[in-house]
Amino acid sequence: MEISVLGPLTARLGQTSVVPSAAKPRQVLALLALNSGREVSVSALADELWGDGPPRSAAATLHTYVKQLRRMIQAALGPAPDRGPREVLGRRHTGYVLDAPPDGTDAARFERLARQGRTALEAGDAARASELLERALLLWRGPALADVTPGRMLGAEVLRLEELRLTAVEDRIGADLRLGRHGTLLGELTGLTARFPLHEGLHGQLMVALYRSGRTWQALEVYGRLRTACVTDLGLEPSPQLQRLHRALLAGDPALDPPVFGDGDGLSAATLFVDHGTIR
Repeated sequence: MEISVLGPLTARLGQTSVVPSAAKPRQVLALLALNSGREVSVSALADELWGDGPPRSAAATLHTYVKQLRRMIQAALGPAPDRGPREVLGRRHTGYVLDAPPDGTDAARFERLARQGRTALEAGDAARASELLERALLLWRGPALADVTPGRMLGAEVLRLEELRLTAVEDRIGADLRLGRHGTLLGELTGLTARFPLHEGLHGQLMVALYRSGRTWQALEVYGRLRTACVTDLGLEPSPQLQRLHRALLAGDPALDPPVFGDGDGLSAATLFVDHGTIR
């Protein structure tokens, strides 16, 4: 079964979709898909579907949804399948399990590639990190589970995945800054800082990219806007790390200069300020 959750929910056996049109069976499939190969208890599924107010018939209703999913799986398997729908969507001790490999969803592949990218970046291999993180981010087709109305459990999982996505974006931008790609990052970072007006890491990366592009005054304007937003919305000054970056910009600190390639690994002292999405 091919399962995608990083965008609209898709689940296919061969060329046939097994995603139901009704909202609650879609929730059941989505939660099982995000836990492929692992049992999801009846109580967890009920909590996802009805929260604190499950009906008396919750167990029977849930079983009806599972039967609907199994009928769709049966139709997709064809006339002479190697295994039946109860093997694809099985009953276990306290719940149900979707029989798919742990790496069988795009979310699992995304997390694996993002971890590998972070590891490469921490090891100083910026080119490898950028490649792995870009591959991870290309798996996204839109907001996670864009066409599923999430309950409590799916809602938490969507938030987790979206946060991992933003972290992977920061890491990839950090890798690209190490590679001297500051000029190509300006448009992306400008859009990201507009979407996340209090995100210090992205603002710091934009400040470095602008400075390296010979636009120091705009880098200082970015800091000014962020400081105003922090003070107005949070009653706080920017972090000490970002304040140090601001002072380095004012002083024209050589640590902020673009990386020089040809000697060593091509990294400059700017990694003191920008390192996989974190301003130090």
